[in-house]
Amino acid sequence: MARKRRGENPRTQPRLATAHARGPVMSQTTLLKKRSEMRQEPLRNCHDGAGALDWTNVLDPSEVEGRQLHFLHDDVLAPGVSIGLHTHDDEEYYYIISGKGTMTLDGERCTVEAGDITAIYPGGSHALENDGDEDLRVLVIGLR
Repeated sequence: MARKRRGENPRTQPRLATAHARGPVMSQTTLLKKRSEMRQEPLRNCHDGAGALDWTNVLDPSEVEGRQLHFLHDDVLAPGVSIGLHTHDDEEYYYIISGKGTMTLDGERCTVEAGDITAIYPGGSHALENDGDEDLRVLVIGLR
């Protein structure tokens, strides 16, 4: 028999898997969101970049309100697609899942590939270009 956590009432708080059948589930301590529930769309000329990237909004600000995490995106840039040079007041991290490209960080161009991560702190300028011949997939993490 599972132990009951303090403040948890099994009659009013359904199990995560059961509750999830009704949509994304968020509580004070957990969140479950299925890929099929994530907003996916082409994002054209992102920050004045070239082409359209395949943008998936994994977590948006309304789902992480009051948390340090601001957003989480799963982006796929086809060859020739880019995210234009821009800055933010918050932190952003780009984790390269697959592919290879060129990241511009405060004016310096750097090659990035699967397994690499970049950190952009408040005020830092950055851009990303898929100048390779295969898709570039990146997880973009925004912090408040």
